[in-house]
Amino acid sequence: MTANTLFDLAFALAAPFWALLILAPGWRWTDRIAASPLPMVPVLAVYLALAVPVFPQLWAAVSQPGLAAFQELLRLGGGAGAIWAQVIAWDLFLGQWMYREARELGIHPLVMGPLLVLTVLLSPIGVLLFLGIRAGFRRRARRSDAMPRPTTGHRRLSTP
Repeated sequence: MTANTLFDLAFALAAPFWALLILAPGWRWTDRIAASPLPMVPVLAVYLALAVPVFPQLWAAVSQPGLAAFQELLRLGGGAGAIWAQVIAWDLFLGQWMYREARELGIHPLVMGPLLVLTVLLSPIGVLLFLGIRAGFRRRARRSDAMPRPTTGHRRLSTP
């Protein structure tokens, strides 16, 4: 396979999982898939297929990070593709984590859908917005846990 084909394949392999997280929240299989690291494995395989041929340049770029080394890596088709596949896998990992956190906190799917789409496209912005929303939901949950619960009915008086 060519670097161009692998580049295209990286997102194609992740897209069905993103579709589940965004379009089928709460479905039993979506919850199971979101809890598994397996959706990232095919994308990571694409990463390896792209990274191995350019490993010397990749190693140079990551072992002594500098802008020039990354620019050189990105000039290589496999280098740019490897970085792309790494980003796709990382974004999917973040999306799965966000999905699970949102389900646990009770964040509505209509809030999470657009956030997950934003995370697919511009993950730093999507994650930052999610972290803000998550903090608000956690704060609200702590406040409701700390408030005394109203009693219902009459209290029973004990008799000796």
